[in-house]
Amino acid sequence: MTGAEQTDERPPDAEALAFLTRPGLTRLWTAARTRLERNGLRPVGTLRLEHLDAREREALSLLLARPVTGPTATIRLPDLDTRLRASAVERGLTSTLEELGPPLTDRRAVRDAAAAERSRLWSTVQAELEGTSLSVQPWTAQWLEEMRRGGTLARQDPHSATTVITQAVQTLATLFPGTDPRLTPASWGRGELATRATGSAHGLDDGTLLSRLVLRGIALARGVGFPADAPARRALWRMASVTPDEVSSTVLAYGLRPTGGTWREAALRERADHHMETHLTLRELRTLTLNMPPGTRVHVCENPRVVEAAIDAGRTAPLVCTSGSATTVVLTLLDALATTGCAFAYHGDFDWPGIALANRVMRRYAAEPWRMRAADYEYLATRAVNGAPSIALTGPPAEALWDTELAPAMDALGIALHEEAALDLLLEDLG
Repeated sequence: MTGAEQTDERPPDAEALAFLTRPGLTRLWTAARTRLERNGLRPVGTLRLEHLDAREREALSLLLARPVTGPTATIRLPDLDTRLRASAVERGLTSTLEELGPPLTDRRAVRDAAAAERSRLWSTVQAELEGTSLSVQPWTAQWLEEMRRGGTLARQDPHSATTVITQAVQTLATLFPGTDPRLTPASWGRGELATRATGSAHGLDDGTLLSRLVLRGIALARGVGFPADAPARRALWRMASVTPDEVSSTVLAYGLRPTGGTWREAALRERADHHMETHLTLRELRTLTLNMPPGTRVHVCENPRVVEAAIDAGRTAPLVCTSGSATTVVLTLLDALATTGCAFAYHGDFDWPGIALANRVMRRYAAEPWRMRAADYEYLATRAVNGAPSIALTGPPAEALWDTELAPAMDALGIALHEEAALDLLLEDLG
């Protein structure tokens, strides 16, 4: 430690402190503090004090050991630093200002540290992205740039910013695990997804920074605008197959006869006996015990019209409808039935989205194709052409996992067939 630094450690005596705190020096210390905080706490540069009154001129004259007689004084900070060290104060300018208080802030160091922290944040985000499917998706670059420009993350403390952006990347990677954002992602409940990302079921609630970041990513992936109100936010969540709550979405079921002993299972059996459909919410499914009789075969369809026709015809086979997409509530029911040993047979639309949905269900549950093979399609297509105007098959083709001949047959005929085209045949199987 140098001699100068050693003298700075000693507090000034009472007389010196009284001199330093006289009102005539207040403007000098304020201006010097501002300059030092900008200069990295180094006493360099020059101050210019104007419109000095008599009290200030007297105090400056005593401090600087030179007469200050005019309304303006120019003060070199290195000279002031030297003068303070040589005086009864026995410390430099920086130490003197620290003694007078409040503590000095090295604003340049603060800015540099903030810039370094931002750089580390975005490096962390980039590394996190590189390890996920998001790295090859075209919208992620815009998502990152919008976060940089928005400044919301920069206003968070470094730990919170890193945590929330990492959670956002992980959540979006969970929603879009493939390389094509147009493909339908897996289905999630928002609370379930939030628990996976944050450990709390409320981590993606409206108003949280994480939910805003994730929704912005979904909007970019889907090519839509950012939602302006609560209904639009719920709609955007559903575009990523996320159910915002446990009561608004339902799964259509018919003919379920679980063997459980509570009133809930008894109600399902009674509705089945009276040929009544049931709309089950996620909330209900979490309270049901869906133990089905051993070897129960559950038919799964895509369109509600099949369930309606089965009810009208008095059919009794258990039937679950995906209503066009396997949402969280649909998968929750099928998962519960699969756990009890049920076997599944699946039928859906003969169009490319229908094949993609069938692939998901058959892969997840090892379901059997239910009149969904190439021969079934060709028969129905021939019957449709002879009976009514046909619907053109459009969109990117999808290979059927259960029948390699189905996609080529559909591509060759170019006709899309909705489930209603096979309704009579499906009802035969449900007798």
